[in-house]
Amino acid sequence: MKIKNVKIHNWRSIKELDVEFQDIMIFIGQNNHGKSNILSAILFFFGEIGCTELDFKKGTEDLYVELLFKDLDEHDKHQFQKYLTSEGFIKVRKQILKGSNFEYHGYCEIPVDDYLKEENIGDFSKREAIEATPLKDFIPSSGRVTKEMVRDAQIKYIEANKDKVVFNYELEVTNFLGLKSVAQGIFGNLFFIPAVKNASEEFNIRGKSIFNQLLSNVITEMSVENQQYIDAKKKIADLTQSLNKTVADGSLNTNRPEQITRLENMVEAELKKWQTTISVEITPPDIDDALKVGTSVWVDDGVATDVIRKGHGLQRALIFALIKAWAKVSKEIKKKEELDLTKEVKNTRKASESNFYIFEEPELYLHPQAQRELYSSLRELSELNNQVVLSTHSSSFVDLEMYKSICKVYKNDIEEGTKKLQYSGELFTLDDDKKNFNLAYWINPDRGELFFAEKVILVEGATDKMIIPFLAKKLGVFKYEYSIIDCGGKDCIRTYMHLLNKFKLPYIVVYDKDNQSQKSQNALDTANKSSKDIEDEIDKNIADLVIFVNDIEEELGVDVANKNKPYFALRYVAKEDFGMTASLAGKKKKKIFF
Repeated sequence: MKIKNVKIHNWRSIKELDVEFQDIMIFIGQNNHGKSNILSAILFFFGEIGCTELDFKKGTEDLYVELLFKDLDEHDKHQFQKYLTSEGFIKVRKQILKGSNFEYHGYCEIPVDDYLKEENIGDFSKREAIEATPLKDFIPSSGRVTKEMVRDAQIKYIEANKDKVVFNYELEVTNFLGLKSVAQGIFGNLFFIPAVKNASEEFNIRGKSIFNQLLSNVITEMSVENQQYIDAKKKIADLTQSLNKTVADGSLNTNRPEQITRLENMVEAELKKWQTTISVEITPPDIDDALKVGTSVWVDDGVATDVIRKGHGLQRALIFALIKAWAKVSKEIKKKEELDLTKEVKNTRKASESNFYIFEEPELYLHPQAQRELYSSLRELSELNNQVVLSTHSSSFVDLEMYKSICKVYKNDIEEGTKKLQYSGELFTLDDDKKNFNLAYWINPDRGELFFAEKVILVEGATDKMIIPFLAKKLGVFKYEYSIIDCGGKDCIRTYMHLLNKFKLPYIVVYDKDNQSQKSQNALDTANKSSKDIEDEIDKNIADLVIFVNDIEEELGVDVANKNKPYFALRYVAKEDFGMTASLAGKKKKKIFF
């Protein structure tokens, strides 16, 4: 199963926050605005960290973290049947009052009628009380009425009258699954890689480290496919059995080593007055576990040492190498399961098989190329029935094609706390718009940085992107916190505007009117339509327009013969005797950079 929604109340800097989740979630925002608090709230829900008074938002006495899960497999549906909605979701809250212990509670479709509510079964455990309700037809006609009978009657009545029973979707009063405590891992496996982590932890052969899972998978495969390993396990089992008094069928072991028998006799003789017999029984060892205990990983980069003695960059690379390896192994496991048509649901397991990976600043110690490769691996991991959550300051992990996965976190006011900007709807109404937007990535692969900018400057092409910041620096008004995005053409600007409008990110659009005198009427009409599309799309609450009457080269005074040549335009404005027009140096400069 996967997380569909997270609701956080009074956790650290968060007063109220409601976040829609995708298979991969990318949290961005300035330092100390609450990204890590969102991650830690999820860790708290899964039982990975505890809660102290410092975790309560200042001035509050209660907090909770609430998760809505989707895509439950058959085991999960059976395990959480009581909480399963008609849409196939379950919602669970972990809450705590200051000075108390935490509790888990689930949301249930609770019947409106009192006689159908589970918490009221005690009120109807007397025959005269239940006989006055429709439940009377679902209990024995005579004898004592027990609470178990009442509950069974409620379930049967609801099942038989689904179309008639009215439900409210409410938080249950009783504990989740009726248990005082919920076992860690019941909702799945969670792997947390913080910004600073000792790589040796992920190479641990105990617990749920990624390396342990990889090694376990290898050993499982050997147990089934490697005959040498199978034979070795059998020999060890036979050897162990030969040391005991009896063999597998219960008969006396005539080949038992006399040394063990002598040991038993010596001890037994000392206890003769107790009338006691002694038997030394040797249990066959778990060879799979024994292999793990004896496993260690050494890294040779010219000097062979254990992982902990390597630099942070290599340690970080090793952690992510494990993740990428696990992604590949997961893919292979999934293919095998899909081919095995006889595979049945494992009703014996007590916990969900879901996997959740949380990464804090995965870009640390990685150069840009490695960051992009890692992001690709994380996306692949999220496509294999895993869910990936990360916080980052790097545009290498922000793909505009995955805009639904992007959540910008901000905090304007301490009292109001951490807020978010995200858009989970459909950004494109036409397939061509979506195709053009995705193709524009190859024109500007760093366009994801617009989510980190204080303001975004949208321009038509390469000339604008080169000239505008150059002139701004020349005038002393350049701002590093602004991002200039080459949209790949005038007609593509509108799509970026639509995205920025949905995320409420401030921006400026710089475009050419393209009304040159030599153009045909048809070309002028096309240019004017493109201009009108931009003007119609703008949200004046967060954006403004800067328009060049014809184009930026003409306003700069570039020779017509050298238009559409970015480098020539840059050389032209770099001349010492270059003089800006009043329009460019004045009003337009101020609108763009102020």
